[in-house]
Amino acid sequence: MLFLRSLLFTISSVISTIFFAITCLVTIVLPYHYRYAYISQWRYFNLWLLEKICGIHYEVEGQENIPSDGPAIIFCKHQSAWETLAIAKLFPPHVWVLKRELLWVPFFGWGLALLEPIAINRGAGRKAIKQIIKQGKERLANGRWVVVFPEGTRVAYGTEKKFKMGGAILAESSGVQVLPVAHNAGKFWARRSFIKRPGTIKVVIGPVIKSDGRKAAEINADAEKWINETVKGIN
Repeated sequence: MLFLRSLLFTISSVISTIFFAITCLVTIVLPYHYRYAYISQWRYFNLWLLEKICGIHYEVEGQENIPSDGPAIIFCKHQSAWETLAIAKLFPPHVWVLKRELLWVPFFGWGLALLEPIAINRGAGRKAIKQIIKQGKERLANGRWVVVFPEGTRVAYGTEKKFKMGGAILAESSGVQVLPVAHNAGKFWARRSFIKRPGTIKVVIGPVIKSDGRKAAEINADAEKWINETVKGIN
């Protein structure tokens, strides 16, 4: 039954991806917020599919910690594809820091490119960091939040990976506060897994971490400690 449900979700998701990828091309001529609103419907629809077909629900704690006084840099645990869908539901318009290869994926990459992400070459070292700082500041100045998966890739449920410095360097450089997010999505939709298991994903949004006047290493350490300790508490 799990296999059949997962198969039905996958087929439905692929069809919706192709549909939105083709129709979203019409939004190229529209202002950014219209493009964002339309493409986000794909994420909302797939969250709905997960709930109705696979029985995956979610609950959120700490929504009162979401700042209302300007954009933030979100540091989010990365365990599965689920959080890439759910973040759109939980937070104001945002862009991701991601590997540029995702833009080359047929159909999916088309819509992703229209959201103006910070698409980096992960092997470029300092050049990638400079790109994150430059484009990150531009996005933040335009009122868009920036989402960083500080582990750099999806990490299996129950494991940890040292946080990379790119997001923290952006926070130090811009003085914009960091909002840490922990969850256990990998328990139900595991990294690189076809099977989706029913249950309720728990998301915890932490108190903001101030960046103004602080060093990147300190910001990163605070975020890493809070996220990893919180994930352990909800697993």
